[in-house]
Amino acid sequence: MKYEKSLVWFRRDLRDHDHAALYHALKTSRQVFCAFVFDTEILDKLTDKADRRVDFIWHSVQELHTALKESGSGLILLHGAARTEIPKLAQSLGAQAVFANRDYEPTAIARDAAVAMELAKTAIDFHPFKDQVIFETDEVLTRDGHPYSVFTPYKNAWLKKLEPYFLEPYPVKKYTAALARPPQQNRPSLQSIGFLPAPTKLPAGMSGASALLEDFCDRIDRYRDARDYPAAKGPSYLSAHLRFGTISIRSLARLAWEMGGQGAETWLSELIWRDFYCMILHHHPQLASAHAYKPEFNAIAWPGTEEYFQAWCEGRTGYPLVDAAMRQLNQTGYMHNRLRMVTASFLVKDLLVDWRKGEDYFARKLLDFDFSANNGGWQWAASTGCDAQPWFRIFNPVTQSEKFDAEGKFIRQYVPELCACTSMEIHAPWKMPAERKQAIRLDYPTPIVDHAVMREKALALYKNAS
Repeated sequence: MKYEKSLVWFRRDLRDHDHAALYHALKTSRQVFCAFVFDTEILDKLTDKADRRVDFIWHSVQELHTALKESGSGLILLHGAARTEIPKLAQSLGAQAVFANRDYEPTAIARDAAVAMELAKTAIDFHPFKDQVIFETDEVLTRDGHPYSVFTPYKNAWLKKLEPYFLEPYPVKKYTAALARPPQQNRPSLQSIGFLPAPTKLPAGMSGASALLEDFCDRIDRYRDARDYPAAKGPSYLSAHLRFGTISIRSLARLAWEMGGQGAETWLSELIWRDFYCMILHHHPQLASAHAYKPEFNAIAWPGTEEYFQAWCEGRTGYPLVDAAMRQLNQTGYMHNRLRMVTASFLVKDLLVDWRKGEDYFARKLLDFDFSANNGGWQWAASTGCDAQPWFRIFNPVTQSEKFDAEGKFIRQYVPELCACTSMEIHAPWKMPAERKQAIRLDYPTPIVDHAVMREKALALYKNAS
């Protein structure tokens, strides 16, 4: 063994199995302590004290602590700035090394560099490992050694490189005898770190991830077709669990790869998108500073008003599918993937509001918020990102509604004002005759913009910038 004592720093990897950092620490250390920090440098930026993400993390952390206790250990919980708390904890434990899984966001990279530097002052090693992606940074490059800029060629190269080795789970359970019992502590509560309970319908923790996966496996064959319909049970609903690491990306990619079939292959493609956007952020860190991937679009002066933006945020644009999607986000912290594209396109290309405002709103509301994926998705919708399609792709909110929520089931769930509308009327209620509106006592706003008119304005805006 190389180390007498080590510390595993949990972050976006809240599980006790198939865990790279935990495996390597256990394999090379006589005693291994485990810790999680409720990082004030992150939490202090959250204005909503009933933040669903904090609640989800809290419950996931409690489950992880219980699981580690069953192995004779436990999770040390800290509240403070991780860049100071982790070095201080490592020193107090007498650890010779800190093990952690890599985080690829620029702020996290800077934090980890600061932690490594502080640890080095007392001769404590810092070991980061790949865990939240299958292929990271420079592992999938073009033949001439450059990063890919378009998804499909990247996906093809990703699949060509894939071998069973990359999907093998880390056998953590073989080495749990090295887990050490943590010192006694007054464990911080959710309220003591400044937050309120904010439960969601999504089950948290490793058990929640496992239950969702089991349910999804029964319908994965229908995924390719069902995933586009918000009223259907199509998605896996595992995105938040991937975001916080309550389930291993390797286990999901292995399942999809081995299972095969159109549904599993489509789902694997969605998992590859995560690696793609993570790679893009690594090679283009300026994206974290509000820069467009295509720099020619940085100078666009977006004419959309604050009134438009607020109407979009609150789900009162007069376009039923857009409003239903935004209300779903506000009420649950989740939005169906197709609707993320529809609402983003509407904000940017119908309301002509800067895509960065939408990106920031999603960042504050989404339970599964991940910077690289959120930024990538918004830049894709705004046609400022790494996309092979030209900028004149504009979603029509009415035809999208008619195609993907034909009976209006999803719309009725979140826009109850339209419950009395027929399936023909619900997609464009402003077209109903006045007497029909009066008969059903319609209380719903007319569209704040005309899609056809705004489409032409959007095309001119992009044409002038390109």
